[in-house]
Amino acid sequence: MDPFQTPIVYLKGVGQARAEVLKKELALANFEDLLRHFPFRYIDRTRYYKVKDIQADLPYVQVLARVVNKQVIGEKHTKRLVVQTRDDTGTLELVWFKGINWIEKTIIPGQVYIIFGKPGFFNGQAQMAHPEMEIYNPGNTQRQGNATLQPVYNSTEKLKQFQLDSKGIQKLTASLLELHAKDIKENLPLYVINQFKLIGRAEAYRNIHFPADANLLNEAIQRLKFEELFLLQLKLLRNKLLHTQKFRGNVFGTVGHYFNDFYHHKLPFALTTAQKRVLKEIRQDTQRGVQMNRLLQGDVGSGKTVVALMSMLIAVDNGFQTCIMAPTEILASQHYQTITSLVGDDFIEVALLTGSTKQKARRVLHERLESGDLKILIGTHALIEDKVQFKNLGFVVIDEQHRFGVEQRSKLWRKNSVPPHVLVMTATPIPRTLAMTLYGDLDVSVIDELPAGRKPIQTLHFFENQRLRVFGFMKKEIALGRQIYIVYPLIQESEKLDLKNLEDGIAVMSREFPLPDYRISIVHGKLKAADKEFEMQRFIKGETQIMVATTVIEVGVNVPNASVMIIENAERFGLSQLHQLRGRVGRGADQSYCILMSSHKLSHDGKIRLDTMVKTNNGFEISEIDLQLRGPGNIEGTQQSGVLDLKLANLATDQELLIRIRKFVELIFEKDPQLALPENQILHHSFQTKNAGLSWDKIS
Repeated sequence: MDPFQTPIVYLKGVGQARAEVLKKELALANFEDLLRHFPFRYIDRTRYYKVKDIQADLPYVQVLARVVNKQVIGEKHTKRLVVQTRDDTGTLELVWFKGINWIEKTIIPGQVYIIFGKPGFFNGQAQMAHPEMEIYNPGNTQRQGNATLQPVYNSTEKLKQFQLDSKGIQKLTASLLELHAKDIKENLPLYVINQFKLIGRAEAYRNIHFPADANLLNEAIQRLKFEELFLLQLKLLRNKLLHTQKFRGNVFGTVGHYFNDFYHHKLPFALTTAQKRVLKEIRQDTQRGVQMNRLLQGDVGSGKTVVALMSMLIAVDNGFQTCIMAPTEILASQHYQTITSLVGDDFIEVALLTGSTKQKARRVLHERLESGDLKILIGTHALIEDKVQFKNLGFVVIDEQHRFGVEQRSKLWRKNSVPPHVLVMTATPIPRTLAMTLYGDLDVSVIDELPAGRKPIQTLHFFENQRLRVFGFMKKEIALGRQIYIVYPLIQESEKLDLKNLEDGIAVMSREFPLPDYRISIVHGKLKAADKEFEMQRFIKGETQIMVATTVIEVGVNVPNASVMIIENAERFGLSQLHQLRGRVGRGADQSYCILMSSHKLSHDGKIRLDTMVKTNNGFEISEIDLQLRGPGNIEGTQQSGVLDLKLANLATDQELLIRIRKFVELIFEKDPQLALPENQILHHSFQTKNAGLSWDKIS
């Protein structure tokens, strides 16, 4: 048995009560969990400070000084031990308020001590309360004064009640390493270790917890960071390889009537080079006899839906049915309207299935689906209900797939004896490193150019005191026949405040843009669905010129005549949300604008977000900056993925390393797909066993 899977209760010094609190507070259940509970910082005990160099803002300092005097001052509550120490630059005063009698007996005047603690100043005098002290012995060849980088571990108030502060956890970790460092097995082949100049695994674990020096600490972090990313990419690429071996796919050998007729007679604009490239990639995938599993990334308005439709028409040409699953009714309806407007009434039947579809319409839809007459079905989660039966489902499009669980997606696959080809689409541009990690087992296509004739949206940042200029600009745009969105933030913790903001905004707009010259639509999450739809339709039909809304309009609203997006309190939005909102305009041929309104009080990150929006329209650039600001765990869709349990690697700062690792792992599988060569036995073995470190079951 792997000793690192031993429950933590069996580690000396733990016991039942401590084991329970460690599991509850830090999710440390076994030896492996403790081994991978890494320090979050280190106290530098490798250097000695001179008294004159001590500053109050230093976290901890270590001083070599001689005790010149000691005395107990005060009585009862004010009683304290004060010890004067000196080096050749000044005096350092040490103070104790507890354990006075015992400590006073142990301190020897005239003796030189290694003194360690948090510095402060009292009446201009350098001072340290309750320091650690050790007699300095220059003749001792053993390490003194714990002269290392001392680890500091995360703890909690509850753990401290069980003497499991950072020091307590440090003791347990030291005990574990003393007993089991010899059992930390290597899990990377020698050729990988040599290629990337890595230290050994056991050495890395010893030095990340108790580094002998800063260089060894950096080498330990690099080794364990590499291991995380390498094992993750090995797992993802192996899954991708197994997928191609396990799941055969229908061969789409024909490009026939539906595709050609649409392309030559119905497509209202020329495809961009990027759209053509992606269609070619999908075409090649669907001819290989293996189930396609492809991610299509494209910025807002880049034309993903057209690519999806044309791919679906190839499926129909080959005798198959197709479907699009979207996470919300608004988005499903948007796809339905877009596709029906493109194909027209007499070309091919397209149906919409959502929770709102009436029972009578459902019965007809189910019959036509089972008979095979209905070729294109668009819907929400309703598509995966058991009663929705296809005759021959061959191509599935999943929009914004991070909003669906794995089980929901796989239910669609099971609706045909041969799994349908899968195209996953997202309008949230994903940084390259995140895509390689979250979607590392998918092939990735990118539409990185906008359709011809689209003008880039101009983004401007205005402060509150410039609002009259904004009103004047709005009136000019409305006079030109354009429409305007005004969006207020909706932050769940403060819905009352946000609704008040919206109501105040409506009052201001109503005064500034009065009837009968101007009409305003109002949309927010508190409205009933029917009222929301009524207000949306008024705006879509051009009956109102201004839509005042919360973020419910972030996706699924397409009004080509809307040319201005005003975002109030823009500093309260994340970058990706600002970018999605901006994408609601710029859908027609007119020049469009996004105006970011904010207060003068901006945080550092808030300023970077607004400056980024003004500087670029490129969603991929924006996503990279978002990753750096927020970290991968906070980007939409990544938390529930289960993949990003990275303790040391950082996808924002370790991009170069991840790309190198990905290419290297691809070469390993090209040369040895089964990991059968002698030098790869260690990797093959890693799939079979739980090893101390990143267990395979944690990244499945």
